Amino acid sequence: MDVAIAGAGITGLAAAISLRRSGHRVTIYERSSMNNELGAAINVPPNVGRFLVPMGLDPVKARFVKSKGMRFDSYTTMEAGAFHDHSRNIDVWGAPLYYSHRVDLHESLKRLATEPDGVGVPAKVVLKSEVVRYDPDGPSLTLANGSVVATDLIIAADGIHSVAVGAILGHSNPPQPANHNNCCYRFLITKAELEAHEDTKFFVEPPGSLICRIYADQKRSRRLVTYPCRDYEVINFVGICKVENFSDNKEDWQCSVNKSEVLKVFEGYHPSILAVIDKATEVKRWPLLYRPPIATWHKGRLAVAGDAAHPMLPHHGQGGSQGIEDGLALGLTMHGVTNPSQIEKRLELYEKTRRNRASSIQVLSNFGYDEAAPPDLAAFLEAEGQPIPASMGDMVKLAYGHDNVERVVSIMTEFDPDWKLPGGFFPAKTASAMTNAKPAIGAVTGETDSIVKFHLKGSSAIVQEIALSEGVESS
Repeated sequence: MDVAIAGAGITGLAAAISLRRSGHRVTIYERSSMNNELGAAINVPPNVGRFLVPMGLDPVKARFVKSKGMRFDSYTTMEAGAFHDHSRNIDVWGAPLYYSHRVDLHESLKRLATEPDGVGVPAKVVLKSEVVRYDPDGPSLTLANGSVVATDLIIAADGIHSVAVGAILGHSNPPQPANHNNCCYRFLITKAELEAHEDTKFFVEPPGSLICRIYADQKRSRRLVTYPCRDYEVINFVGICKVENFSDNKEDWQCSVNKSEVLKVFEGYHPSILAVIDKATEVKRWPLLYRPPIATWHKGRLAVAGDAAHPMLPHHGQGGSQGIEDGLALGLTMHGVTNPSQIEKRLELYEKTRRNRASSIQVLSNFGYDEAAPPDLAAFLEAEGQPIPASMGDMVKLAYGHDNVERVVSIMTEFDPDWKLPGGFFPAKTASAMTNAKPAIGAVTGETDSIVKFHLKGSSAIVQEIALSEGVESS
């Protein structure tokens, strides 16, 4: 079938990869010209690394950094505080927590979606094509230039301000400034720049330079989060804060501000931290916007994904990953569709697969790992038989322990016992296959190889161990 995706961001590209490999023809309509590099990094956590790498993403070629841990340091003394170890993530969760420059992840996904080689028809990307209207029943989408595109299925992955939400719900539901923190500053500083100055070279010395460091001032609702990316050559900084009378409700990814504004917001932080911030040369600022989970993600043959479905705050580093989980689920739930009359039922299965999972992470994203989980998580977790997390470790388990492939396969084989994964969906070498077995999520590692285990159920339970070298060329 023909699929139109609005938005060539991380979610849209992930959906394009999955739908392409499930046998569909995909066209992506992107509002921008895709020529502006966003100076920000992003988490690629185990819950998506477990399937992205077997799908062909090469973390070495993409210059991903493996996290060694997350530590909460005092913002006034810089004394090391609570530490969560990530060095055993492969053993515990089946994949590392990676840190990536956003552009590097985006380019990797774009290649997998559009490259001429590989399974399925390469996705097409149409630039400077903003979607301004959706018709769920056609279905069709209308572009800013007045063109109307009719197709079999529409996926709205065009962000938090997508008008698709109104088309699905029947009324406007705009995001609002977040209550807890409403402003975010992002900037990158090279390792070389920090090494070049006596007052900041400490910041890029191990072991601190190998982990995520969080300097939180809960009393004043502000925190500085920092971690490396691009082979440890670049340090990413995220300043999250509460700014009075800051009511912007539209992001501008290119909104630059003077670093003096950031230094003012973080007054009272240790002088050495402020010295590091002072080395920034370009700072972007945008509002933190939030919208509570919506009642449904689809209508007719239109569905939302990513920020259009579940806009998240940055506290848990799961925003992009939840969009990637959506993308995988969309392709797999649409596998086997041969007639447009089948689509609406498949979209019900997509929502069943994803809504409670993504909504729970969405609600939790309002608060940091060092804060208490909100009680309104219960509505989504109880539906999945899960408790409200009571500790940092519980929050990590909720995010990283979810097996998206197993979840989709379970729902699809319940719907149709003959349903199977598309051939070539995971183009990695199969080390072994074991039938009628279901071990815990985990992996065995060597110096160069990792074995990522995930569950592939056919008409009987099948577990494949997909062995892959992290340094091998991606297919």
